[in-house]
Amino acid sequence: MKPPSFIFYTVVIATISVPAATNCRVVLLNKANLIEETCKQTPHQNLCIQYLSSDPRSADADIAGLALIMVNVIKTKANNALDKIQQLLQGSHEHSQKEALNSCAGRYKTILEADVAQAIAALQKGDPKFAEDGANDAAVEATSCENGFSGKSPLTNENNATHDVAVTTGAIVRQLL
Repeated sequence: MKPPSFIFYTVVIATISVPAATNCRVVLLNKANLIEETCKQTPHQNLCIQYLSSDPRSADADIAGLALIMVNVIKTKANNALDKIQQLLQGSHEHSQKEALNSCAGRYKTILEADVAQAIAALQKGDPKFAEDGANDAAVEATSCENGFSGKSPLTNENNATHDVAVTTGAIVRQLL
């Protein structure tokens, strides 16, 4: 009688395992749909999907969690811009460019110390309006940096990247209002 009991246990285990596997797939599909639906409501849908899909924390995140992930992307972009500003300041001899770079350094420090900090604190407290303000202020700072150069800015890529991530973050946060 060993063969029938083996078959019985195999069928029981298979029956128990199938619904669990199916539920996991549904949860993963729902999270992918949440990212897609959330990003559809932003000005940079593909950028939004790219960053959120590549972050493993998004698998368990609600919209507020997705917004926090994007705030961290703003932080990364701002740090990258500050690194480039420091490199450019070391090699710059032109007074007007040094002045613009120093202004940009101040703007990016504001993004990191005020705007990002405000957005994180507001999201954690459940106050999305202040989080949206922080994200939008970061976008304004990046644009102001770009406009501070007479002639071509050496930070166009960094400024545009920071701006685009910040306005995308603001649009995600707006969905919480």
